[in-house]
Amino acid sequence: MKERLTEELVAMRTARELSPGDYCNLGIGLPQLVASYVADGVMVQSEIGVLGYSTLYDEDELDQIIIDYMDAGAKYFKYVPGMSFFDLATSFAMIRSGRLISILGGLQVSERGDLAVHSKGGIELTQRIGGSMDLAWGAKRQIVAMLHNVKDGSPKLVRELTIPATTRACVDLIVTDLGVIEVTDSGLLLKEIAPGWTPEEVIAETEAPLAVADDIKDIEF
Repeated sequence: MKERLTEELVAMRTARELSPGDYCNLGIGLPQLVASYVADGVMVQSEIGVLGYSTLYDEDELDQIIIDYMDAGAKYFKYVPGMSFFDLATSFAMIRSGRLISILGGLQVSERGDLAVHSKGGIELTQRIGGSMDLAWGAKRQIVAMLHNVKDGSPKLVRELTIPATTRACVDLIVTDLGVIEVTDSGLLLKEIAPGWTPEEVIAETEAPLAVADDIKDIEF
């Protein structure tokens, strides 16, 4: 089998969509990793009530953590001068303001940019709806960072959602372990591909129709 991008590389490429002065929220799962790759001057927000954090602790640094510095997905982040903390009401006012860039994971994205984030059931707290509806609806720009396929090989980019929608027609850009796809008025546009892959091979892993950009290129980090 061909090698796909690691989750860390997906997070690294996603972070390139953020510029100094941007304010963003990182969803639970793969998007949390983006915090370690954002440029200086990017302000990361978490719905638990923190703004301005950045790098996460590595596994060999866990003895240094401060237990109060934890994001919504229970990952510990490092102190940054100027970081601020606030209540949930203030946090969700920010989230619904249309001023944040939202980076969420995805269970499915349709060809129109409909997004399904939350699971249909299960006992895991982090798989419930949480703030994802507010984040997807209230975002200035919605980016989805996810694996291209489910573990059984079925595609996550589909014609129509087959699981409950989180928000309709909200996604602007999708970054996966196989490519970077823009959601346009006419459908999904494949703009970048994982090194070693061809557009035809990425299309074969995708249910939704994929147009290929004239200037398509390998993903850069």
